[in-house]
Amino acid sequence: MVNTLIINSNHTEVRLAVLKNGTPVELHVERRADRQVVGNVYRGRVVRVLPGMQAAFVDIGIERTGFLYVNDAIPRPAILANSDENDIAVDPDDEEDTDDTANTVDLTDTSEIYRSGKTFTPQRRGFRQAPLANIAEVLKTGQEILVQVQKEPLGQKGARLTRHIALPGRYLVLMPFTDHVGVSHRIAEPVERERLRDILASEQHNGIGFIVRTVAEEVDEIVLRREAKMLMQLWANIEKRGASGPVPSLIFEDFDLVLRAARDFFSEEVEKIICDSAEDHKRISDFMKKLYPDIESRLEVYRGRLPIFDHYGVEIEIARALDRRVWLKSGGYIIIDQAEALTAIDVNSGRFVGKSSLEDTITQINLEAVKEIAYQLRLRNIGGIIIIDFIDMTSADNREQVLNALALALEQDRAKTAIVRMSEIGLIEMTRKRVRDSLGNILTEDCPYCKGRGFVKSLATVAHELLRAIVRILVTSPSRRVHVSMSSSMAAYLYAATTAEIEQIETTYNTQIIPVARDSFHREHYEIVTD
Repeated sequence: MVNTLIINSNHTEVRLAVLKNGTPVELHVERRADRQVVGNVYRGRVVRVLPGMQAAFVDIGIERTGFLYVNDAIPRPAILANSDENDIAVDPDDEEDTDDTANTVDLTDTSEIYRSGKTFTPQRRGFRQAPLANIAEVLKTGQEILVQVQKEPLGQKGARLTRHIALPGRYLVLMPFTDHVGVSHRIAEPVERERLRDILASEQHNGIGFIVRTVAEEVDEIVLRREAKMLMQLWANIEKRGASGPVPSLIFEDFDLVLRAARDFFSEEVEKIICDSAEDHKRISDFMKKLYPDIESRLEVYRGRLPIFDHYGVEIEIARALDRRVWLKSGGYIIIDQAEALTAIDVNSGRFVGKSSLEDTITQINLEAVKEIAYQLRLRNIGGIIIIDFIDMTSADNREQVLNALALALEQDRAKTAIVRMSEIGLIEMTRKRVRDSLGNILTEDCPYCKGRGFVKSLATVAHELLRAIVRILVTSPSRRVHVSMSSSMAAYLYAATTAEIEQIETTYNTQIIPVARDSFHREHYEIVTD
């Protein structure tokens, strides 16, 4: 498949779209005033140790304290002793499952789990490793430590931290505290894996380890050694800066989105990187030309009259990615509801009526929905626990077909996913690793009218609440007049629908109720004043 990276930038924002055969499959947005913190290294201070959670909170100088789980706080060799190589020797884009959104899922009652299309039997509850030590014996309140952010602050949660620092390069990831050379599991050829191991093994010094990334396959030895030395020098500088100075403080800041795109997204499969900024073009060219001598032929500046995202159809997909309802070509649709703890996806037949049996119609809709769901999860960057409610199928073979189709569709996703078998009532539970916020959370905020609930009280409900509030006041503080300020729509409803109730209150409490319409008032807001 032909891949293209489209970069749109201005003084306040950078947007990246990954196109496959002309269709946007990933979107990344970074505001210059709010750069991501994943990958940054901080000198922090432990502010609280929680043995009951086997974790600590660490002040790193950002808005909320970071969260450090005990297994991320102890020396890396202890982790390696309890993991096999496939858990660690992968690209940074497809790391071992340390995401606590996956940790909350109990998988012990299922016989098989699908991960990237392959099955395995779980050996332990969920994905979280059992604590390898007592947090109270590892960290103390007030202790100063060097930590790296491995997951962005999400919602009300602080950043997820680790002391297992990893410094990614183009081809390698340096692991300062891991005396180990791992090779991405996506490099399958045994001879090539052994060649890469031998090259990096000779570069190991003082317990420093490496992970060889997928793009390093068949890369010249000189290039790999040069990058290894560059990363080790970077680590030496971080160590030196992190040994003293103010706490908390930023010790190392990862690249911005433009250079991360060149480092992490660009590969032989990418035909072009197209920027609408000459400055970004030069920055990427300077960064990449030592690694790719032919970079100039694959890097270009967009000169079109339309904005670059309009020209490539990305703006339309962004608009779709913010809709709750996504239509399928057949006339069916899916509903995507994101909550704080999980995302629910509902498949509906809509206008599709099929041509043969009901079971065939349902199966066809579910199979079409599978492709769109996998696409939307990646496009919207939805992570955590995901529940998919497919239309009920009576045939076990059809259910298996839909499940296999979903596993196959998710193989294209760079984020790690795990699928639990379909339940008896047709639900599929799955998780998708979440490192950064979803596109919807980045581009939107809670509605100031409904406060993020997605609904407001009906006029009838507010009217009866208001009348009860008036009675409550008059019972304790009788008054000849009651002035009630409310929204214009609420005032109109009171006149039209509750005249009898108002007259009854006025007669019972010997008072006069005077509605006052306020255009600026929220429907649910009212103020009562007596005299």
